[in-house]
Amino acid sequence: MSKEDKIQEEEIQNNEQEAQVEESQEVEVEEPTAEELIQIEKDKYLRLFAEFENYKKRTTRERIELFKTASQDLMTSLLPIMDDFERGLTEIKKVKDKEVLTGMQLISDKFKSTLTQKGLTEIDVKQGDTFDAEIHEAITQIPAPSKKLKGKIIDAVEKGYKLGDKIIRYPKVVIGQ
Repeated sequence: MSKEDKIQEEEIQNNEQEAQVEESQEVEVEEPTAEELIQIEKDKYLRLFAEFENYKKRTTRERIELFKTASQDLMTSLLPIMDDFERGLTEIKKVKDKEVLTGMQLISDKFKSTLTQKGLTEIDVKQGDTFDAEIHEAITQIPAPSKKLKGKIIDAVEKGYKLGDKIIRYPKVVIGQ
């Protein structure tokens, strides 16, 4: 026998041994017992139940959020009307006709109170407040009249509003440089 024949015989023997080892490993795989199957099914059931509970909680949370902000589109479209009321009241105050002023003031107050009852609140912005990009929208920067007002709000051009906890219109402000 040549060396090549010996190598081939050894390879054949190795292959046969590997096949026997694989067969013995396949035989060793046992089927799960009834208790193990029951445990697997219980685990699947618990996971499915937990997933369903999470689904119920999530949909309830989403429904509550929807009810809170369902009127957001309507409120957003009413905000310019509210701004017009305030500008109109400012102009009527310049005129000496007190009955017109009183009538407009009553209508404006009723309009504001109705929107407040529905969850709309005004974001309070005053001169000298610190500018916060999370709450305010800067429309321009001007030189600060004093050193105290650098980086602070100089003027509020347009009021901002919240519906519940969500800001639906950011207050537009002028910042001092």
